[in-house]
Parts: sequence; C-alpha cells; structure tokens
Amino acid sequence: MSGEPSSRDPIGLVGVGLMGMAYAHRLRGAGLPFVGFDVDPARLEALAAIGGEKAASVAEVARRCAIILVVVFSADQADGVLSEIAASEHRPRTVVLSITCDPERTVALSQRAIAGGLRFIEAPVSGTSDQVLHGDGVGLLGGDVPDDAALTAMFDALMPRRFHVGKVGDGAKAKLAVNLILNLNRLALAEGLVLAERMGLDVKTFFDIARGSAAYSQVMDTKGGKMVTRDFAPHGRAAQALKDVRLMLAQATGAGQELPGCEVAASLLESCVRHGEGDKDSTVIVEEIRRRVDQPAAAQGGRRR
Repeated sequence: MSGEPSSRDPIGLVGVGLMGMAYAHRLRGAGLPFVGFDVDPARLEALAAIGGEKAASVAEVARRCAIILVVVFSADQADGVLSEIAASEHRPRTVVLSITCDPERTVALSQRAIAGGLRFIEAPVSGTSDQVLHGDGVGLLGGDVPDDAALTAMFDALMPRRFHVGKVGDGAKAKLAVNLILNLNRLALAEGLVLAERMGLDVKTFFDIARGSAAYSQVMDTKGGKMVTRDFAPHGRAAQALKDVRLMLAQATGAGQELPGCEVAASLLESCVRHGEGDKDSTVIVEEIRRRVDQPAAAQGGRRR
C-alpha cells in the first residue's frame, strides 16, 4: 500500500466480540471510520448498526485498511488472522494486536508479521469491555510505536490512558501481572460478600460499607454491583478469565514462582465453566463460592473440627 495512512482512512477491526464492539463504539465516538470482520454474522450486523462497514473476509479488511486492529479470543486465532493477511494480495501497513496472550506467542506473532513486511504493535488493554467503552481502559503498548497521525488518532480514541511498556512481549507480561491482581481483588470481594451474607448482614448495605472502608478497590466499582444484584451479563466472560489465569500460571511456572491465590482463582473459574457459566461475566465466581457450603459445619451450627 503506497503512501502514509491518514487519520481519515478506515481502521480495520478483526474480531467484534465484547472488546471489539467496545472499540467500535470508541472509534465511532471519535469520528473515525472503521471496517470490521467477524466469523459471527450477528456480530457484523451489530457493527453495521452503529455505523461500521462490514467486510466479507480478513482479506477484504486488508485490502481496504492501512491499519488492522486484531481483537480475537486467542493467540491461535490471531495466528490464523495473520495467515489470511499474509495471503491477501493487498496488505495493510500496520497490525495492532490487542488480546491477552502469553509473551512468547506475542513475540512469535510479531516476528511473523514483520517477516511479511508489516509493522507490528502489541496493545493489550487493562479493563473490562465496559470500562473501555467509557474510555477507562489502560493500554499497555509493546514494540516500536512510530509518530504516525493515524495510529495516534486510533490510540487516542481507544486508549486515552496508555503506557509504552517496552519491547514486544512486555505489554503481554504487564497485562498478565495486572490481571492477576484484578482476579484476586475480584475473588476477595466475592468471598467478603458471601461471608457477610452468610452471617446475616444485608449484602447491599455491607457492600456500601466495604466501598467506604480501607478494603476499597476499583473492582468494587466495576464488578461489585454485578455480584450484589447477581447480574452476570458479560463485560468480560468467565471463560476468558480462566484462559488468562491459566496463562498467568504458565508464566509463573516458567519463572519458578508459585501463585497460590491464582491457583484458587483457577479452580473456582474451572468449576464455573463446568456449571455452564463460561459465557457469563467473570463475577459469576461469586456463585461458585455460594455453592461451596460447608455442610457439616452448617448442620452443627458451628465450625467443623
């Protein structure tokens, strides 16, 4: 593709799930045109409904866009997208990978993209799709990010707050470590709410107390209300959270580090998925804690000994 892309050229969007749709809303709000593709026709219809253009394939996105934002579920899917881009007659100038992925795969994907003549930037985002929708996501950029008007306009729209972490792979490392803290904060909140409930406190009143106490964390604002009202419409699915937790544990194993809290979170999320709750919001972990009733202790009216 000849010439430098301008801030008015359409942004390519491959993957229109929860995060991809949040990105689409942000692009529309910034007045930036975008062309999207997803294997799910219903998602493409939703994209068109907010003013995006539908593409019939990844190849069409590559033909029409100088910048492609890849927002798929996994590294394997991202690898497939890069294969389709490489096979297309017309290629974009830049691929921006915005998924939670293990650092080694991110580096491998970047090497493949660069070998195909593409500029590659990793840009995972910290935050739920709802946070990103409202401009509260935090971008974690890795790789060479050039002074490019089109890229700057896109990043300003999607990630008003962002950090350039370092080389490719460093963004993935930062995202996993940040998400570990978020997962444990979510788990702690769920356990606290369930304990308060079991002890006979009004859970809504207790939640207000917790938010005003030294125990406060941002997770209370983003996830607490969903736990209290048992509203598990997804802003970030339990299955996705489980995938991320498994990535964290794999990285810890490679570094010779135990993560006992993360192992507990993985066990709870695995049970949620077994109960058919994988597509629900990750806050459904509170239901798994509710299910883990200490029956002997409850029957005895006290602590099991």
